[in-house]
Amino acid sequence: MKEYYTYAYLREDRTPYYVGKGKGNRINDYHSKFVKVPPKERRLCLKQNLTEAEAFRHEIYMIAVLGRKDLGTGILINRTLGGDGVSGAVISEETRRKLCEARKDRIYTEETKRKMSEALKGNTRCLGKTFSEEHKAKLSEALKGRTFSEETKAKLSAAHKGKTLSEEHKRKQSAARKGIKWWNDGCGNCKMMIECPGIGWVRGRCAKVS
Repeated sequence: MKEYYTYAYLREDRTPYYVGKGKGNRINDYHSKFVKVPPKERRLCLKQNLTEAEAFRHEIYMIAVLGRKDLGTGILINRTLGGDGVSGAVISEETRRKLCEARKDRIYTEETKRKMSEALKGNTRCLGKTFSEEHKAKLSEALKGRTFSEETKAKLSAAHKGKTLSEEHKRKQSAARKGIKWWNDGCGNCKMMIECPGIGWVRGRCAKVS
């Protein structure tokens, strides 16, 4: 259906600083903190009555002609070549695997960590959030057999040093561990396997212990 269009956002001097494509009210919608929507008189519709493919092609063309500031080729603040964000796009398993691999062992600078921490301050989306039994089971399955590098173990150990638990948390842990039996292999390594009530013998910490 030819319901798409391309548009541009203009500076006060009427030069374009952003080019996009969309349908409906997209030209007036919030984009991101990097792309500020200008006053109505500086929102320009470039081409209308396009299919999505046609809109993408025109978006790519306009970005190529006007150029991007981040690449030093022009005046637009667009951060892509255009034609991205296809509606209804499905990510293949292969792509998901590559994205997962790319995130492994990612190292963040102290400055990045600080910014992430600042951004999360006051975020209350997860407060009081509960998970279904099915979701818990999936998480448990995903973590089975997971191994950590020595470096990761050292970081986790360092993160827990000096950590104190509230009396309420200690009470819950104590109640959850009641009836648990540790398997002793005779070598002093008595926490290799534990018997959890209603579950049986499992490796590592009991799933019922929070």
